[in-house]
This record gives sequence, structure tokens and C-alpha cells, in this order.
Amino acid sequence: MDLNSQIILFVISFLANLFSAFAGGGAGLIQLPALLFLGLPFSVALGTHKLASVALGVGATLRHMREKSLDFKFALFILICGMPGVIIGANLILDISDRWAEIALGCLTISLGIYSWLKPSLGQQSQTINRTTKGYVIGGAILFLIGILNGSLTSGTGLFVTLWLVRWYGLEYKRAVAYTLILVGLFWNGTGAVTLGLLSEIRWDWLPALLLGSLLGGYVGAHLSIAKGSYWIKRVYEVITIVIGLKLMFG
Repeated sequence: MDLNSQIILFVISFLANLFSAFAGGGAGLIQLPALLFLGLPFSVALGTHKLASVALGVGATLRHMREKSLDFKFALFILICGMPGVIIGANLILDISDRWAEIALGCLTISLGIYSWLKPSLGQQSQTINRTTKGYVIGGAILFLIGILNGSLTSGTGLFVTLWLVRWYGLEYKRAVAYTLILVGLFWNGTGAVTLGLLSEIRWDWLPALLLGSLLGGYVGAHLSIAKGSYWIKRVYEVITIVIGLKLMFG
């Protein structure tokens, strides 16, 4: 790619990952369609996007780790539940058409935003719920299913994790976003990228600009989410879920 194309990729990646780091997901809404528009086949664009999104997790991790607010045992639980699903999903996407799945996912994503909007107090105060054996089994099963979606589809699955951590485990939005960005952005997307890279192809010459944009966008977005707090994260989350849902439904 020439320098102008690299600059365009950087700007797209920076903006996509800034919004994703603030709201807890959705970078693929901007970044993946841009890669497709620039001529990459779907499987190559998906693998390249997933790998670039790992830098989002790195940038967000660097910022959130300074807050020292995460429970590492709980983080490991999320990681273990989701990663097998990511591997399964990445294998499935190469064998099936994803159009109907994207439409269904779009409807579900919109419902997340509407649900959050109808619950004004949701995610504003932290509470400890469903930390029993039954709660962890049910919660882990849902995280596994979200992992399958993360491995196989492109946009918004981090938003599912964010709302699930808020709704099921009682996290406030700010902390839920921190878990999502670190675990989904860094580890889930990394696993999906490796799996897709082994099965398909990564466009390595496009990665420098994408990685730099993801890294800086992730850091800045994480900083804004910490500074603005759960109220504004909730508002942006609701807007992004509805926009992503419409994008998935209508292409």
C-alpha cells in the first residue's frame, strides 16, 4: 500500500477503536467494511480486522491496568469460558454464509440498546449478584455462546459481553467495559485472528497502520470511558448498539 492508503487506514482504525473502547465494543462497524471496500475478500478482511483489534485490547489494557480495579480470577473465568467458543466460531465462518446470521444478530444487537435504554439505572451502580455455582455455570455458558459469535461474525459481539456482565453479574458499565476490552479485545480477538490466519490469510502489509490506529484509539477511548463514567458509557453504548444492529441488518 502507498502512504496515503496507510494514512486512511490509520484514521479509520483510530476512530473505530476509540468508539469501541469507550462503549465496550463495535470497532468492526467501521473497520471491517472499510477493509472490504478497499478490496479484501471477506475471510481475509475478517482475519486482518481481528488481528488489528488485538492492539485495541493492548491500548485499553495499558490504560485500565493503571486503575487496578479488575478481579483477575473473574477475568480468567471470562477468558476460559469464551475462548473455546471463539475457536469454534472461527472455524464455522469459513464454511457457512453469514448473511442470515448477521440479520439475526442485528435484531438482537438493537434489542440490547433498547433494553439498556428502558432500564435507566442499569449499570450505574456496582452490585455483586449471581456469584454462586449456578450463576457461574449459566453465565459461563452464555459467554461461551458469545465467544462463538465473536469468532464467526464481525461487529458488536463485545457489546454482548459488556451488557451480559452488567445484567448478570451486576457490574457497572465502566468496569464491564474494562473487562470486555482487555479480554475480548486482547485474548478473544487474538485467538480468532490466529485461528483464521491458520485457516485463511492475513494481509500483513495492511497491519502497521491498522495496529497503530487500534493501539492509540484503544488507549484514548479507554481514557475517555474512565474519565466520563458509567452514565455516558451507557448512553454511547445504546447509540452504538442500535447503529451496529441496523448496519448488520441492512448492510
